[in-house]
Amino acid sequence: MKELVEVIAKALVENPNEVVVKETEKDRAIIIELKVAPSDMGKVIGKSGKIARAIRSVVTAASSKSDKKVIVEIDNC
Repeated sequence: MKELVEVIAKALVENPNEVVVKETEKDRAIIIELKVAPSDMGKVIGKSGKIARAIRSVVTAASSKSDKKVIVEIDNC
């Protein structure tokens, strides 16, 4: 999942070198933390959060065979 989020984020932003993705695993969830440059936050979130919702939908669909819930959190560096 980490690689999927990283590829999507790098394709969207102006500064792909500043994209950082961390994956942590808890009891019944996988948390993917996406960090981008402050100037790229709008591109990753999108108008009314549409792009962020789309990223979360793609990750959820990709993890459907897993028993764990995948949570994508978006922060700035």
